[in-house]
Amino acid sequence: MGSDPSEEKLVIANCSGFLGDRFDAAMEMVTGGPIDVLTGDYLAELTMAILFRQKLKDASRGYAGSFLRQMEAVMGLCLERGIRVVSNAGGLNPRGLAAALQALADKLGLKPVIAFVEGDDLLPRLDELQAKGEPFTHLDKGISLAAAAAQPITANAYIGGWSVTEALARGADIVVAGRLADAALVTGPAAWRFGWSRHDWDRLAGAAVAGHIIECGGQATGGNYPFIEEIPSYRRVGFPIAEIHADGSAVITKHPGTGGLVSVGTITAQLLYEIQGPDYLTPDVTARFDTIRLAPDGPDRVRVSDVAGAPPPSTTKVCLNNFWGYRNAMTLVITGLDIDAKARILEETVVESLGGRDRFAVFESQLVRADRPQPGTNDEAFAYLRLGVIDPDAAKVARFSAAIVELALVSIPGFTATGPPSKGTPAIQHWPALVANQHVRPTVVLDNETVVIEPLTGTATPPRPPAAPAAPGERDASKAAVERPLGRLFGTRSGDKGGNANLGVWARSETAFTFLRRFLTVPRLKTLLPDTAPYPIERYELPNLGALNFYIRGILGEGVAASLKSDPQAKTLGEYLRVKTIPVPPDLEREVRTAPH
Repeated sequence: MGSDPSEEKLVIANCSGFLGDRFDAAMEMVTGGPIDVLTGDYLAELTMAILFRQKLKDASRGYAGSFLRQMEAVMGLCLERGIRVVSNAGGLNPRGLAAALQALADKLGLKPVIAFVEGDDLLPRLDELQAKGEPFTHLDKGISLAAAAAQPITANAYIGGWSVTEALARGADIVVAGRLADAALVTGPAAWRFGWSRHDWDRLAGAAVAGHIIECGGQATGGNYPFIEEIPSYRRVGFPIAEIHADGSAVITKHPGTGGLVSVGTITAQLLYEIQGPDYLTPDVTARFDTIRLAPDGPDRVRVSDVAGAPPPSTTKVCLNNFWGYRNAMTLVITGLDIDAKARILEETVVESLGGRDRFAVFESQLVRADRPQPGTNDEAFAYLRLGVIDPDAAKVARFSAAIVELALVSIPGFTATGPPSKGTPAIQHWPALVANQHVRPTVVLDNETVVIEPLTGTATPPRPPAAPAAPGERDASKAAVERPLGRLFGTRSGDKGGNANLGVWARSETAFTFLRRFLTVPRLKTLLPDTAPYPIERYELPNLGALNFYIRGILGEGVAASLKSDPQAKTLGEYLRVKTIPVPPDLEREVRTAPH
């Protein structure tokens, strides 16, 4: 059975961090130990574009089909054990998912109370809202949707956890929603269990932080963690569990016997994932990340406490996806001598055969020098020329890779590619914007009854600006310093936020953080990572976590679904920084970690 409602904790387990996560995690979380709530996060900015294509083919779809299959396996167990299920797997069609769940329950002979949450889909209302003065201005470009002559295909507002609270209070066993904010998967059930008010800012902030920690599944329990030598096993890494207490504090853990690790380090890494500044904005509360306190609480247990909260913004973020034409790319292999000359010949002949760069809205090329001077294998002699285009004309984009293949026998020696030609795929432009809260009214539908969640009134404190960097200390230029890879001393975590990227860096001691905050300024980061130099970068300090966060605007272009980059989600950016050598002062040398054997 789930834990007694009178106990002063609510055990919330996550079984999914994205569409395509480990399928049997739902069963593992239900059977691996006592839990009260099973949650799953299936949505990302890219996912909405994927679900749109599904819905085009079948209007009854547009939701996470994997969640439905998981429920087939665990629905009976959840009902038997009193475990509530909360998920944003509804995607673009929560009503359709609820209907499919009901059909599944009927087939299984089960009688769950199923609720779904709508109200996030603003696509049918875009003209109406623009007429009312909502310009849907791009948060980075400062251009209104109308001025850009954009072609929106999805437009979903992030909605908060009070819709979940309402559904659970009315007896729902399963709650499915569309673009429910990630943290709302935890704040909603916690507010329901403990009877919090909509103005319990500190408690809500604590739950929102716990929600951010467990939303990405195994990333909180050792996945993507930079200090790989600390992870006891990568076999079946356990999914995270948040034990929420009535005061908003939480303990993060995982089921016994699973792989991975829960430590202050793994939790710090996840806290730094896909954030901007110290003010973490959700539709329910603003959580102050510079107040979070982390402390060990036993093996694979970390206590999260002292989180300060404030009112949420008076606006809600809207994730729009615009049709932006078509994209196509090919990677050509260049081998051996004269790499630069061969790349120039290839690029010039490709451009000529296509009728010039200007025929395409976007034409990109990048030479990746992966070759070695004295290669020990054939592959070690390879460099790679990446060529890509984006354009509204599907025929031109399809012609792109065909034109490259035609050069196979009349171009450089050793001409080959890493894959076959393609006709291209749709390019979907991510368009982040805001809309006034008054226009977003989440609607809970349960037992043919509809309940509208009214928006909060009032205005939150504006987010704080980036911190001014500390003045460089003398130690930075110490002659006694020894060159070491940055990653042997500091951890990193990076990710995408539409066309932007975040790069978090943290230290393991106060001494190391003192060095870090003086050493790693924006100019120094741009020197270490020349790829970032053309872009505006904001730098934020989180001393309580011993961390810095860099927010790099525009480095990912129009977002992952319209990108020609090899890493359109900035997953590798942190490890790229960690391999760079920096001068490490003698008093920090003892903290330098060696590579695992």
